[in-house]
Amino acid sequence: MKVPLLDLKKQYQTIKGEILESLHELIESQYFILGPHVESLEQNIAAYCRAGFATGVSSGTDALLVSLMAAGIQQGDVVITTPYTFFATVGSIARTGARVLFADIDPDTYNISPKSIEKKLAGLDDSEKASLKAIIPVHLYGQCAEMYEILQISKKYNLLIIEDAAQAIGAEYQGTRAGSIGDMGCFSFFPSKNLGAFGDGGMVTTNSEELHYKLCTLRGHGSDPKYYHKLIGGNFRLDAIQAAVISIKFKYLDKWTAARQENVNRYRELFAEEDLDGMIKLPLEKEKRHIYNQFVISLKKNRDELRQYLQEAGIGTEIYYPVPMHLQECFAYMNYKKGDFPESEYAAEHTLALPVYPELSDDQLEYVVTTIKEFYT
Repeated sequence: MKVPLLDLKKQYQTIKGEILESLHELIESQYFILGPHVESLEQNIAAYCRAGFATGVSSGTDALLVSLMAAGIQQGDVVITTPYTFFATVGSIARTGARVLFADIDPDTYNISPKSIEKKLAGLDDSEKASLKAIIPVHLYGQCAEMYEILQISKKYNLLIIEDAAQAIGAEYQGTRAGSIGDMGCFSFFPSKNLGAFGDGGMVTTNSEELHYKLCTLRGHGSDPKYYHKLIGGNFRLDAIQAAVISIKFKYLDKWTAARQENVNRYRELFAEEDLDGMIKLPLEKEKRHIYNQFVISLKKNRDELRQYLQEAGIGTEIYYPVPMHLQECFAYMNYKKGDFPESEYAAEHTLALPVYPELSDDQLEYVVTTIKEFYT
């Protein structure tokens, strides 16, 4: 049996007619950059995230970068984030010239630990504290970080909060949607996301009219009106083709999220039946609305051997992320070393993502779990 990590072809077949009809209409209009499709999507995403405004941009990475630019982050500033994340989180900070201050993760949720943040900040001198400007919590794998504590820290140190919600559209923290908790929220529509485009795309949400204006201006080279440049921006515009595709998929997002959650519940039943608790740690569902962009298990030992065994059995997996950001070669200038963030390093060495996409059959779920059982027995 084949169980790919993700099967977008199955999803496409269910909406193919709607997609082709929408794209035909768009091609006939020849309106490819911004325009009505983008504006409609922005309104839908803002409402869905319960935010005042949404700005469509060219990718999740550019969502982070343009948010930092809108926040005025520059050379000499300090931004706090996690080393256990996708490169874009840290790369975007580095591109502004700001210094990255890492805080370790919670070992159960893999999200940035408020206690680790407090410990890091307490160790700074007054001049370093004066340089603190923002914090980027990452809502990893579809579950929100501990935002109440992070909000308290942000108030104490007067920090902006930019949520990296690339994997968390529709996730909630104590009933509040990701992207509406901090000052800005950054989303990715990369094809593998719960809400994916047919290429790159992103969105920034905010409740601030001033920030929304800056974001809209910055994404179009900083011009307002055209050819009159108030700010130094970039080409961060979301194209209409991607907006049209995302808008069709958006109608099914909650249905697909519910299917992911059902698959997770079935995984939990199957793992309990196979009595693998001693070897495998399943994801901790700390919040009521975890959207499971990934289903990530932690293994006490033999992670890489298990992955190879599953691959040979036709089961797709992925390691998110094998090298934490503080140990990446391009960030060597930050002078972090192995052992600085033990929880992030442990997660990098012991976690494995299993298939969880909505179209999985019960037979496929059973096959994944029984194959893992075979490996350990």
